[in-house]
Amino acid sequence: RRVHGHPTTSSCKENIISQEDKASDLASLPPLLAYHVLSKLNATDLCLAACVWEKLANDQLLWRRLCVSEFPFASIYYNDHLTQETDFCWKHIYMQLDEARLTFNWDGNLGIQYLFNNQLLLNHVNHLAYFLHFTPNLDKLELSKFLENRPEVLEKLMRLKNYKNQFLANALRIFLSEIEIPDQQNQYLLRLIQLFASQFVNCNPFCGLSADDVYLLTFSLIMLSVDLYSPKIKNKMSKREFIRNTRNATSQLINDDFLGDLYDNVYMIGHIVAEENSEAPYRLIFQAHDRLRRHPLVMQ
Repeated sequence: RRVHGHPTTSSCKENIISQEDKASDLASLPPLLAYHVLSKLNATDLCLAACVWEKLANDQLLWRRLCVSEFPFASIYYNDHLTQETDFCWKHIYMQLDEARLTFNWDGNLGIQYLFNNQLLLNHVNHLAYFLHFTPNLDKLELSKFLENRPEVLEKLMRLKNYKNQFLANALRIFLSEIEIPDQQNQYLLRLIQLFASQFVNCNPFCGLSADDVYLLTFSLIMLSVDLYSPKIKNKMSKREFIRNTRNATSQLINDDFLGDLYDNVYMIGHIVAEENSEAPYRLIFQAHDRLRRHPLVMQ
């Protein structure tokens, strides 16, 4: 039946459905538009898409984009001899990099060795530091264990951190969210805090703090954080007590308002360390806590 020369409702629906089916087929779209759609997919979805649109979803440019977005640095990116070979496959490189990350998160040394063996990363201090700095979702504990045995990589890695215009307590939060500090007081722990203090001052040369001041303030902030948020500590440190203890341990040039702001930051914004790691890695802080409450903070 037609009304005023128009097709029936059922035939209109059939025509619309037919057009939708055709539009959903990426192979029927212009190549640039199809690639734009596929560029929105992550690696898992792109692999699934390859089951239907093999040629489109296995395109070298798509997988190169995924490699660089997920793993911003790898030495192989700059190896023209390899990347220009006819059988070079960016999808294969992505899978290897992903496997390397999974292996690293299980055992850091094995993960790095996997990168070396597959020519993904050069055994060079700068390349190692860049990879560890830019690669997301690396296990913090394995990263810390690896860096403890490679102090030269740790120093280069810390120089890549950017704390410019960051308030000290916020910068410390960022630092402790990226690396696991050891659960016992040793030279590695002291070196971590020392490198953080040095880099903070390098990024903020006009902050009015010396590296020694930041070093002492860092320990003081961690202890304050544990004090305020640990259920094991009943008598919480007051702002006045924090200011007095910290002022006596640091440069007399640091004014009370700044120390009060540090206290307020921890009190209002929250724990300096991640909630799930608020106690286990900081047993040494608990051991030092009573000593801090009885005497001004003194660091050797």
